[in-house]
Amino acid sequence: MMMNIESNFVKTIMEDDLASGKVDEIITRFPPEPNAYLHIGHARAIVMNFELAKAFGGKTNLRFDDTNPLKEDTTFVEAIKHDIRWLGYEPDTVLFGSDYFDQTYAYAVKLIKEGLAFVCDLSPEEVSQYRGTLKEPGKESPWRNRSVEENLRLFEEMKDGKYADGEKTLRAKINMAHPNMNMRDPVIYRIIHTTHHNTKDKWCIYPMYDFAHPIQDAIEGITHSLCSLEYEDHRVLYDWFIEKCEPPHTPHQYEFGRLNIPNTIMSKRYLRELVEEDLVDGYDDPRMPTLAGLRRRGVTPEAIKEFIISAGLSRQNSTVSIDMLDTAVRNDLQPKTKRIHAVVDPLKVIITNYPEDKIESQTVSYHPNRDDFGERELPFGREVYIERQDFLPEKPNRKWRRLSLGEEVRLMHAYFITCNDIIYNEDDSIKELHCTYDEKTKSGSGFKGRKPNGNLHFVEKSTGLSAKFNMVGPLLIEDDEDEDLSFKERLNPDSMIVQEGFVEPSVKDAKPGDRFQFMRLGYYVVDKTSSPEHLVFNKTVDLRGRRRKK
Repeated sequence: MMMNIESNFVKTIMEDDLASGKVDEIITRFPPEPNAYLHIGHARAIVMNFELAKAFGGKTNLRFDDTNPLKEDTTFVEAIKHDIRWLGYEPDTVLFGSDYFDQTYAYAVKLIKEGLAFVCDLSPEEVSQYRGTLKEPGKESPWRNRSVEENLRLFEEMKDGKYADGEKTLRAKINMAHPNMNMRDPVIYRIIHTTHHNTKDKWCIYPMYDFAHPIQDAIEGITHSLCSLEYEDHRVLYDWFIEKCEPPHTPHQYEFGRLNIPNTIMSKRYLRELVEEDLVDGYDDPRMPTLAGLRRRGVTPEAIKEFIISAGLSRQNSTVSIDMLDTAVRNDLQPKTKRIHAVVDPLKVIITNYPEDKIESQTVSYHPNRDDFGERELPFGREVYIERQDFLPEKPNRKWRRLSLGEEVRLMHAYFITCNDIIYNEDDSIKELHCTYDEKTKSGSGFKGRKPNGNLHFVEKSTGLSAKFNMVGPLLIEDDEDEDLSFKERLNPDSMIVQEGFVEPSVKDAKPGDRFQFMRLGYYVVDKTSSPEHLVFNKTVDLRGRRRKK
């Protein structure tokens, strides 16, 4: 699928920068922290960075922001790489922020030598107290005026592991009365004694993101450093570090609005809680908004990219309905999935006038517009399963186009049947239906004698394959009345309903990841837990979107 990113303010800036000669090439980067799995919110940054650079023949780096070893792990590194490539993007270079720790340390030393950084003994709590408020200026640290020589010695001792975690920090010396809180002598290095996933035990001091980020952008020659709107107030600090450190290249930061999806968890911390408390089946649970979860649910990378690009890019935060993603999924899957018969909530039908020992089949194409998909044989016999929702004892109104007592319907690719009797269980639930068929109405025979009351799909009982269907629903319940509920209080108890049913025999060799359109039901994907002996399908999306109430 060709993606054409529409004009937006970032694309216009890039066009102007190239036209004016400000830059010779567009170079962007996607800088995730390897402390969690990526979710649909991260997809906007991925798609926009790669697509905007590609629009101008530029390139995009993948750079892991691994400056906090307490939360980072190679498992997340590999998962992020996999997600990005699954979306169809190949980074120009895969890098780690920790690759630049020596250079970042050297720039910190430069700031100390120029009197622009100092070693502070205040605790994190005291630093916060000294910062002041939006209405009141902060208070300078008692150690702000240490000599350059003392600061150099202390900073080296920090690097050599002489001090405990939190005992000292390195802070930039800017302005404790600055109206922007981020400029009030921010911490740029802290002590963390632990093994780093990449540098192992070489370092026990680590740069803060606000310091490492501009330095790394400069080293890599990033021209347009794109980030979400929450970092807008950090841009002045970004520019200050670039100005004072004087790297050979000057990058620029541009902020875009976040993409919000109602009733969707977009917090890495909350997603981690769900996993750690076993409230979901891992980060790739098909209910999760992670890219891994969406992939397991059967959502395609093309649909995600179309969703992100269609939502656009602006300077303001925006809210987009999940229905927009569902529509993109349907549009993508409709022309490229095989259509088969499956019954997820089976009701047995016995066709009493059909021979007991006879099984016949009809040759049926997998897709009306895809000859390359081929054909399969669809069995039909005396006993079949239909959807329980396709039967009501009495026809409720003229719009009911399904089966009822005394009504005649067409079984797709088979015959017309008429329901004559209902067999009940002891609890008054329907056990099975007894019907008769008209052999003159065989599909393909050209019969036009009368019009049935609907067309139903079915699965023949003796050849049908038993299957489990994970009916995936929203993870959160919509609640407009009580906005104070926590995300756990809004968890949907029916977000995963497991049903047992049957599929036609043509899918006996289906592999995990194979996608199908179940006739009249929706799109489904074979789950990773599926096997030929125990087929498991995840519902991806309904065949049609939800109808909104007027």
